[in-house]
Amino acid sequence: MFTKGTLTSTYNERQITLITYLEDRVKEGKNFFKSKYIARETGLSSKEVGTNMGLLAENCPKFTIQKYSYSNSTTWLITPSQA
Repeated sequence: MFTKGTLTSTYNERQITLITYLEDRVKEGKNFFKSKYIARETGLSSKEVGTNMGLLAENCPKFTIQKYSYSNSTTWLITPSQA
């Protein structure tokens, strides 16, 4: 888990919201997430979710984030990194 200082110095507020959301859900054993449902549960727009998930996929060592499919909304496959 990231410390609050690490999060705020590395990620913006929307990205921190997504990281926190994903940490909680991955702990519950969930791995597939639709942008529209993430948006609904976090208060972000679907566009904000998609943009920031793409950025996190490139630079968030906590998770492996892959765009999995698109059917009425982007589905993301999230797995915890082994590092």
